[in-house]
Amino acid sequence: MKDKDFIDLGCGYGWHCAYAVTAGAKSVVGIDQSEKMLSKAMEINAHPLIQYRNERIETFIPDFECCDLVLSNLVLHYIRELTVVYRNVYAALRKNGIFVFNIEHPVFTSGIRQEFVQDANGKNLYWPIDDYFISGPRDTVFLGEHVEKQHHTLTEVLQGLLDTGFAIEAVQEVRPTDEVIESNGWQDELRRPMMLLVKARKV
Repeated sequence: MKDKDFIDLGCGYGWHCAYAVTAGAKSVVGIDQSEKMLSKAMEINAHPLIQYRNERIETFIPDFECCDLVLSNLVLHYIRELTVVYRNVYAALRKNGIFVFNIEHPVFTSGIRQEFVQDANGKNLYWPIDDYFISGPRDTVFLGEHVEKQHHTLTEVLQGLLDTGFAIEAVQEVRPTDEVIESNGWQDELRRPMMLLVKARKV
């Protein structure tokens, strides 16, 4: 990230923006639609190199070829039209620029209520999937609140990048380490993927 111009789409409290500065980024722009999160980001992760902007990712149109690296962490599963974001990111990146994002895995977002089916004793039996090929809103509960997420098939997530012009360089179905599984009792996290990490390059 040294001497790179960096954009964080859905920056939240600005942790990745602050990291980019410590890693030597030349400029940092954090985009988020939550005024409360940006207010906290400017309180705990302020820096002269960081510019925080209160905008929706879907309508954010950056300057043409203004950056070298774009990150989006745990945000795109709230976005209905991925191709709009992909096109804007592609336009913002300079040649050979990198787009990295972490999105909830399609197996996870297509899970019914995003929870395991349990037996009478509360033991997890299986992860139910339904309407996989029907993209769109899914109502679920996150941190005790009803939240609307957007389900996308794996084809939409990956082929959309290729159709935009990106070259996909890495795809990883993220799993917790053995140490984390053991210390947290997360053995059931190996029964279905939760996250999908993708790295793409503008060619």
